[in-house]
Amino acid sequence: MSDWTHLMIASNPLPAWLEALAWLLVVGFGVAAAKPSVVRRLQRIAEHTPSRWDDAFVHALDGTRGWLMALVALLPAVRVLTMPAQPRQWLEGAASVALALQLGLWTGRFIDKLITQSRESAMRTDPETATGLAAMSFLARLVLWSLLLLLLLDNLGFNVSTLLAGLGVGGIAVGLALQNILGDLFSSLSIVLDKPFQIGHFIVIDGFSGTVENIGLKTTRIRSIGGELLVFSNTDLTKARLRNYRHMQERRIVFAFGIEYDTPPDVVAQVPAQVRAAVEHQQQTRFDRAHFKDFGDSALNFEVVYWMTTADYGVFMDTQQAINLELMRVFAGMGVGFAFPTRTVQLAVNGSLPVSWQGEPPQRSAEAPTGG
Repeated sequence: MSDWTHLMIASNPLPAWLEALAWLLVVGFGVAAAKPSVVRRLQRIAEHTPSRWDDAFVHALDGTRGWLMALVALLPAVRVLTMPAQPRQWLEGAASVALALQLGLWTGRFIDKLITQSRESAMRTDPETATGLAAMSFLARLVLWSLLLLLLLDNLGFNVSTLLAGLGVGGIAVGLALQNILGDLFSSLSIVLDKPFQIGHFIVIDGFSGTVENIGLKTTRIRSIGGELLVFSNTDLTKARLRNYRHMQERRIVFAFGIEYDTPPDVVAQVPAQVRAAVEHQQQTRFDRAHFKDFGDSALNFEVVYWMTTADYGVFMDTQQAINLELMRVFAGMGVGFAFPTRTVQLAVNGSLPVSWQGEPPQRSAEAPTGG
């Protein structure tokens, strides 16, 4: 037994090799084999709790990669072995890189799960918050991987200060080359912070209208009334003038109509009162005014203004239809007709109209012989 424990292989005793192998098997292959069952059990437990943190923890744990853990196991494995400095440095460097990647996966999945759950909840109750959470997810991952990269480079012996200075100079050149993309990125942050619109808002921009479905880092997607998807760059949206109907509480309605010119003046004077009665007869309306506006080409023109106390467009159209039908019935009873474009041409001539011929007289055709 004593001879077996002192067996040397590549300048290392056999027990040292067995310990290094145990690290690789337990940390690498053992974790990969145990992960599915452990994750399933923890997931069943997390489903019965109201907290989101345990769900995020299970989601992060599911991001464990066996090959990364096997590389991480190289770190304790090489420390029990005697080997040249350069191979040791390479193996420890590979283990450090694997550890940084695995930590990044765990932390990134944990943060992403928390933000995703919060965003899904906010989409049902507070779409404005959901917009900010989408950008927060990207920024959190960007900061996370940047810090991990700097820590890893510093651990591997690189001069991080010199690297940061070089990145600052190179960042200027990259920024100039990618100024359009970076412009859209900062416009996205501007939209998130200033909140001119959020997910679920109905907006009109440059003649296009629709409901905001997603505010991304470069583009914003809007579902139009016709059903197609409209894609705008965030820079264009921050520069454009747009109308947001989400916070509209009342809708001002202006409509006009014309009646025939042969309507008696006394009847014309009754029209505004009849229009007011037709508007006030409807629910969710507030009458403003109705006036005989002007003399049109073929009609006596009236202008009516009223307010809808709801922003619902469907309710407005139903109300306007009811008002129009009521006016048709009332005017029919009053003997008032709606005017349509007409033109009357009158010719006043006393006696016969003088007719003269200018130019060469027409040639008379030969008379055809008549038969007896």
